[in-house]
Amino acid sequence: MILEKWSSDDKFRLNALCNSIDRSFLSDRIPYPYTDRDAEAWLSMVSELDGKEAIFRAIKLDGRIIGNISVEKKADIYRLDGEIGYFLLDEYKGQGIMTEAVSQICELAFSELDICRITGLVFAENAASARVLEKNGFKPEGMMKQAVIKNGIIHDLLIFGRLKTM
Repeated sequence: MILEKWSSDDKFRLNALCNSIDRSFLSDRIPYPYTDRDAEAWLSMVSELDGKEAIFRAIKLDGRIIGNISVEKKADIYRLDGEIGYFLLDEYKGQGIMTEAVSQICELAFSELDICRITGLVFAENAASARVLEKNGFKPEGMMKQAVIKNGIIHDLLIFGRLKTM
């Protein structure tokens, strides 16, 4: 598994990926169906912000894009915090791929972005994602009750944090 920068050449692979992922625990900001126009807009944003306000990487295995991972800086008084987000195709889950991807992206984010912590927000029902964060040194910091709505159902959100080691 390797992390690679996204490029405009990845438009069709990104489109296929985003139309194939399990959306149970994902933000609704990822449209469905995901179109070429959506991919173009997202890749344009990535090229503008990557390395400045965020780190965005394709997760690749044997030359195939199988997921996405990012750390995006927050703004205003939260500007020294970055929020991690990720997804992986179902057929690759449970193999340690995301655990390694989180390890790599955290190292990149702490070295390239002006942040001192990374926050992970996880649906309370998403035990696998919580385990990935905990394996990477994220500590549970609390729960936001009834914090998100997905498919008409209100969910609690777990808060995890990892501090930059000095």
